[in-house]
Amino acid sequence: MDEVFKALADPSRRRLLDSLNSRNGQTLRELCAGLEMARQSVSKHLAVLEAAGVVTTAWRGREKLHYLDAAPINAIADRWISHYHRERAGALADLKKALEQEPMSSTEFVYTTYIKTTPERLWQALTEPAFTKRYWGVTFETDWKAGSAMAWNKNGEKIVDPGQIVLEADPYRRLAYTWHTFSPAWAKANGVAEDVRAKMVAEPRSKATFDLEPIGETVKLTVTHDGIEPDTTVVQMVSQGWPHLLSDLKTLLETGDTMAKSR
Repeated sequence: MDEVFKALADPSRRRLLDSLNSRNGQTLRELCAGLEMARQSVSKHLAVLEAAGVVTTAWRGREKLHYLDAAPINAIADRWISHYHRERAGALADLKKALEQEPMSSTEFVYTTYIKTTPERLWQALTEPAFTKRYWGVTFETDWKAGSAMAWNKNGEKIVDPGQIVLEADPYRRLAYTWHTFSPAWAKANGVAEDVRAKMVAEPRSKATFDLEPIGETVKLTVTHDGIEPDTTVVQMVSQGWPHLLSDLKTLLETGDTMAKSR
């Protein structure tokens, strides 16, 4: 928590977050050009943001891309915001709101969180209905083997489609699967208009990948959601949904409860 507040205290670092919020997945060169800051200064600021967990990185070929990770900011706002002075809490809430509501144009989102748990228990939380239903409201019907079909049970509706499959399943290390189908029943349950749903169905199916890396008494969980068309409804849903979801997952594993109950 202290690292996040320290990272957000500097206006230059907040400008970097704003830049990534408007266009996620930028290289160091792109960030320097967009903000007219020296390369060394940007590198130092990014190191602080990455140490705080609000920026994460991924290599694509020879390029190192930087991604905004709003999960730590959401976690502070959801769990501790009431403990702080009204004005300071208000400033944090404004930043949280901006990160959640501003649509991003990236086709790939990377989120990282550190959870005090074991890889085995985190794997359970990602795959077993007893866990997923509590923090996500979703359960999966699959044998969790690469190539196997997946049925999504969400909001009382079962979503079945040949395109919903497990892509990778390396227990306690890596899990990947295609995203669910935007069915008429799903759209009705979530208040999505039919014309919007039709556009979403016409887009390529996206996928989610979960990488688990044990670090001491914690597990670094990196979630990559890619294959998304830019500037679409799916982009907004993904950018707003994952930070809350990861915050609830972390809370469940560390405290046995979820923040979703209090929302």
